[in-house]
Parts: sequence; structure tokens; C-alpha cells
Amino acid sequence: MSRRYPDSVAGPYEPPPKTFTDAHGHRIRVEHYDGEFDALVEMYLQFDPEDRAQGIPPTGEDRIRTWLETLLNDGCVNVVAKHDDGPVGHATLVPDDDGTYELAIFVLREYQGAGVGTELIKSLLAAGRESGIETVWLTVERWNNAAIALYKNVGFEPSDTNSFELEMAARLE
Repeated sequence: MSRRYPDSVAGPYEPPPKTFTDAHGHRIRVEHYDGEFDALVEMYLQFDPEDRAQGIPPTGEDRIRTWLETLLNDGCVNVVAKHDDGPVGHATLVPDDDGTYELAIFVLREYQGAGVGTELIKSLLAAGRESGIETVWLTVERWNNAAIALYKNVGFEPSDTNSFELEMAARLE
């Protein structure tokens, strides 16, 4: 695989914390992960099985806890979207062996399609830039047109189209 990164830099985006009103009228606050591990576990326990992609998030509390411990370690960048002080979305940048970072984003179904994912990714990319991250990539199922449109909207471009899943990449610096 030969991943290509865009020449242009994504953004600029405002780093967290920030508050906005989504298209459903919810006041949403996006902030850096603040250590509320159990609240994030609860969010993932509510995740609709139909919204799982590529095997994540995992099912079952023990598997979710183990998975989150990996995502929330010191080498990763994490932001959380909250409504009424409870998490409704989570996005992470996870370091890869080649010095790049893989992006993953999860938004509860009732908050999808309202702009939460867009603001969550923009905040994550800004936080990644502040952390010195230069390049980010992700994979998305080819049939997921809404996600692909979201990723393109925030600066991702297809980087490897030779696999079953579409790989996209963005440059932060």
C-alpha cells in the first residue's frame, strides 16, 4: 500500500473546548477527554449494533473497557462531545508504526446527522495539530456515503483506493 497525503492542509479548525448548538437544538460541548472513563463506557454500551463498523466499537462492557484503555493512553489524542454533561460522541487519533495517526470517530445514533460528527472531527484535528501531528488517515466502508462526505468536508482525500475499504488521508501541517 502506498498512502498518499494531500498537498493542502486541512482546516484551520478551532481546538477544544468549544460549545455549539447542533441541528436538533442540543447544546453540545466538545472538549479534551477528561478522565471520565465510566461515562465513556456507558456511552459505548448504548451504541446501536447497526452503527458498528469494521468491528468497532466492540460489544460487552469488558471488551469496551479493554478497547478504551488502548485508545485513552498517553500517545493518543482524544476529544469527547457532551450533551447534558454526558458523552454523546468520541473521536481519537491513534499513533501508527510509521509516525502517522489513524482517526476513529463514534457518535450515538440520536446525535448523528446534526453536525456533532463534523464539530468533533474539526476539534480533534485541531487538537492533533496542537500536539504536533502532521498526517492522519482513516478507513471507511465504501457504502458509507454520509461518512465519506463528512471526511471530505473536513479535508480528507482518498489515499488508497485498492482495498475493500476506502482509505482517506489528511495533512495537518
